[in-house]
Amino acid sequence: MSGRLFQWSSTWEGYGHVAPPHGRSITTVVFDLDDTLYDEADYCRSGFRVIARFLHNAMHLPLWMDEDAIYQTLCRHFESGNRTQTFNAAMDELGLPYDDEVIATMVRLYREHRPQITLPQESAEILEKLSRRYRLALLTDGYLPAQQYKVEVLGLAATFEAIMYTETLGRSYWKPHTKGFEMLLKRLRQRVENCVYVADNAEKDFIAPNRLGMATIQLVRPHRVHDSPPTEPLAAPRAIIASLNQLPAALKRL
Repeated sequence: MSGRLFQWSSTWEGYGHVAPPHGRSITTVVFDLDDTLYDEADYCRSGFRVIARFLHNAMHLPLWMDEDAIYQTLCRHFESGNRTQTFNAAMDELGLPYDDEVIATMVRLYREHRPQITLPQESAEILEKLSRRYRLALLTDGYLPAQQYKVEVLGLAATFEAIMYTETLGRSYWKPHTKGFEMLLKRLRQRVENCVYVADNAEKDFIAPNRLGMATIQLVRPHRVHDSPPTEPLAAPRAIIASLNQLPAALKRL
C-alpha cells in the first residue's frame, strides 16, 4: 500500500462498464458490514467461544481438554486459512467423535449466537462525521439472524437510513447479484451516479455496484478475512483505502 491517501485502480478503463463521469456528486454512502465497519475475525472468535462451550458441556472430554483448549484449536485452524472445514478439522485434531448432525448443530449455534463484538472507535467517528454530509445506508450478505445481531450489538441500527439484508431476498440474490442494490437505491430514491459502495471483498463486493454504475471503494483492513484479488475486471474497485479515516478524502475525489 502506498503512502497516498488512496489509490485509483490503474486498469479502470476498459472494464466493460461505463466509467463514472468526472465530478460526480456523491450524496449517499452505502457500506458493507463485515470487515468494513469492524473486524470479521472478532465475530468468528466470538462464535468459536460458543462452540467451545457447547462441546465442553455436551461431550465426555478428557480432563486436559477444557473449554479454552477447544477454543484455541478452532481459532488455530481458522487462522491457518481453513475457512470452510474449521469445525471438522478441529474435531479431528481433538479426537472427538462427530457426524453430520453434530456439525449442523455447531453451524446453527455459530450463526445464531449473539456476538461479543464492538464497533471500533474509528468506525463510530467516521460514520458520525459522514452523516453530517451524506445519507448513509448498509447492504450486507450473510445468514439471518447473524447479520441482524451484528447490527444490533454494534449499535448501528439508528446510523443508517436504510439497511438491506440480501438474505431476505433469498441466497441467490447475495452479491454479486444486483437486486439488493437496486432495491436499496429505490428505497432511498437515489440515482446510481450519486452513490458509492464501500466494502472489503474484491472477489464479489464490487461487481454489482460497478455494473450498475455506482462508484466503489475498497477498504483493506490489516486483519481482513477475505484478501483475494479481483476475480474479473468488474470486481475491481474504483479506489482503495487502507483506513476508514481516509474515506472522507476519497469521497471528495470521486
